[in-house]
Amino acid sequence: MVATAFDRRVEPIAQLSEAADAIAAACLAMARAFRAGGRLLVFGTGTAATDAQHVSVEFMHPVIVGKRALPAFSLAADSATVSGLARRGGLDAVFANQLRVLGRSQDIAVGVSGDGDCPAVAQALTVARASGMTTVALVGADGGQIAARELAEHCLVVRSGDHRVVKEGHVTLYHLLWELTHAYLEQPHALDQASAPDASAPDAPADNASSGGGISGLYPFLYSGPTSLDALTAEVAASARAKIAEIADLRRSVGEAEGESLAACAAALAAGFSQGATLLAFGNGGSSSDAQDIVHTFLDPGAPESVAAALPALCLTNDTAVVTALSNDVGFDVVFARQLQAVGRPGDIAVAVSTSGGSANVLAALAAARKAGMTTVGFAGYGGGKMAEPGLVDHLFAVPSASVHRIQEVQTTLYHVLWELVQQDVRQDAGLTAAGPAPRTPQPVRG
Repeated sequence: MVATAFDRRVEPIAQLSEAADAIAAACLAMARAFRAGGRLLVFGTGTAATDAQHVSVEFMHPVIVGKRALPAFSLAADSATVSGLARRGGLDAVFANQLRVLGRSQDIAVGVSGDGDCPAVAQALTVARASGMTTVALVGADGGQIAARELAEHCLVVRSGDHRVVKEGHVTLYHLLWELTHAYLEQPHALDQASAPDASAPDAPADNASSGGGISGLYPFLYSGPTSLDALTAEVAASARAKIAEIADLRRSVGEAEGESLAACAAALAAGFSQGATLLAFGNGGSSSDAQDIVHTFLDPGAPESVAAALPALCLTNDTAVVTALSNDVGFDVVFARQLQAVGRPGDIAVAVSTSGGSANVLAALAAARKAGMTTVGFAGYGGGKMAEPGLVDHLFAVPSASVHRIQEVQTTLYHVLWELVQQDVRQDAGLTAAGPAPRTPQPVRG
């Protein structure tokens, strides 16, 4: 089943290579908007709301040291505003209403919709385009009404009917948007060109081109000499194709390596859910939005109950009042551990997401979870970092890559496949009835 689940993702992600020119065009438009003082305003509902938050983190907090922060905001993140607008005007207008107040003509609107038919995203893109904003849509399936009605100037489609596969393609797409928008911003003279090679283009590279690190390490072609806009765009498109092929190969190798471990972890989680366990997820930055998506996947799977069971799950990063209070009064290293000590129970499931495997607050939370008798699951990169130390994580999945973006892309697939396996095991578990989880059986505290 694991092999089949990973195979199902090969073609839709590989097909993104066909959109490399469209990706490059979107990045060029975004770079020009940022250079003109624009901000990125991103939005989506459900799992796409977690994408919106991840996108804003990517642009505001660049993973490459020395890259400037670009202004980006998620319109899905303010629960008070979203719920207030939804109550007064309906959910379909929550983003459009925000854009009418906040949006400026030089801004960038990025809408994310798994099937391309989300009314809230469609209305917002309509408002954004009418106001002169640069518009980008990340959609799935056949593109839905957003693609058919050309509601966005730049529409990137992940062609799959599985909304989880679409999500994984979207993660790759917005990572590429970040990387390649910066590639254009590193060549300001090229941005000023209309098109066609210009032999008189300035010889000087961008400010940090000779540093040997940062964006120059990712895109050495940018610093090989004078670059015309057409030549730069061709190189950017080629880079997008190479990175799409890279993630496809990495996902395939991880699927082959982690099959048995995923099955064992799924069996443990299904057994916990059958006894009334709650899944508690946490992480920082982009991993925070991934933790939110894990919770959304388990709690609101988006399928009829006869097909997929909704399972109890909470995200420890969602309550900003609690997180900031603990950070201010006690220390950021304890924000998740303190929450687990308060709400976690023996038999619950702690799911930690970290690209490095070394975040202090994540490690402290895992230690607290183990002490409380919880099952621990970790998603990390590189070699697993400190998460790989004995006795800390019951089930560890470490993506063997040095790229934060590729790690996150494979982590998304890993927890989606894990969810599929848990659903299969839950359906076979006699302790889980159509009415919901069986009453909790008291569990002994371990450790």
